[in-house]
Amino acid sequence: MNAKTLGIVAVVTLAALAAAIGLNHTRKPATELRSEPLVPGLKDEVNAITKLSVIGAGNAPLVVLERKDAGWVVANRDGYPADSGKLREFVLKLADATVLEPKTANPDRYPAIGVEDVGAAGAKGVRVEIDGPKTPVRLIVGTFNGAGGGGTFVRRADEAQSFLASGTLTPEKNPTEWLSRDLADVPAAQIAEVTIDKAGKTLRVFKDDAAEENFRIADLPKGREPSSPAAANPLASGLAGLRIDGARPAAAAAAPDSALKARYVAFDGRVVEVTAWQADGKHYAQFAASLDEARADAHAEAAQAQAKPAQQADAAKPEGEPAADAKRAAGDAAAPAADAAPDRAARLTAVRTEVETLQRRFAGWTFELPAHKYASFDKSIDDLLKPADAKPARK
Repeated sequence: MNAKTLGIVAVVTLAALAAAIGLNHTRKPATELRSEPLVPGLKDEVNAITKLSVIGAGNAPLVVLERKDAGWVVANRDGYPADSGKLREFVLKLADATVLEPKTANPDRYPAIGVEDVGAAGAKGVRVEIDGPKTPVRLIVGTFNGAGGGGTFVRRADEAQSFLASGTLTPEKNPTEWLSRDLADVPAAQIAEVTIDKAGKTLRVFKDDAAEENFRIADLPKGREPSSPAAANPLASGLAGLRIDGARPAAAAAAPDSALKARYVAFDGRVVEVTAWQADGKHYAQFAASLDEARADAHAEAAQAQAKPAQQADAAKPEGEPAADAKRAAGDAAAPAADAAPDRAARLTAVRTEVETLQRRFAGWTFELPAHKYASFDKSIDDLLKPADAKPARK
């Protein structure tokens, strides 16, 4: 065998050896592959994560989430607070994902399952980058294997081999969907008064007591009457389950002079003022929270006075009486959170804390609202009354 032949044999042998080494990992038994984590060690380092990015076609940064001192924010949405629960859910999906089976290692076939490099302009998948753990995560997440029984096609960004991994691992690509969208939740039952100023006219509805079934309309025009006894009730729901569709810094989205104003006053003294307007087919609002100290003090005193007789009655019941013993054993733990504090000062502290929390959430932002929530603020007295030419209801 001459030198040339020996050289060819050596090259072929080395190539075969390299191929064998490269295929060794992917030829593991299926049972062994299914127990292999997609991202080894991530589950133990979830709390070490400081940044998560979703990179799309053309290396475009679609979503950038960063951990700050006050919590997680969506960096490419002006640093507005992120939905930390959604973030944790996605990270745990990655941490729990296992390799189901190897797929292609041929770059020419990557596009078929969406695991090509996202530097390509037409890339179908996304690159997920997680920083903070000792070994940063760089993962190409391709298409969901819906037609094949589930799982997601993935490829570790520094490897040629792709895999089918367990779970639905495709991240949300719209940064707005990562925002913390729950803004406020003040149930209508807690509202004492709503005032709306719109186009130079004022509408005010109110209750003197929370036990009243319906809100009354103040300053009814002569000869006019409500369209129904409950006509004003929907106005009190403006702050209930309030979720946003987006947020921008207030300085970059100032309210126009024509914006309507709404003011919500709760029985316990919480006050939320709303400035709302429409622009470019969207609905915007700014909010401010404060405390009516006099109302808060009166409400706390009344609540304390109402609680005392019940507490005294329980204390007077003899030991051994089942109902009394059960209440003593349960203590205040069974009481509603708003009434857990046994004294007036603690009640006031609780409501002040809630107002401060709301104001921190509101301050410095203009919020985009769903149309149905904006409609809660966009009311005039005529919206609540029968037409002017309608016959008065019979008594």
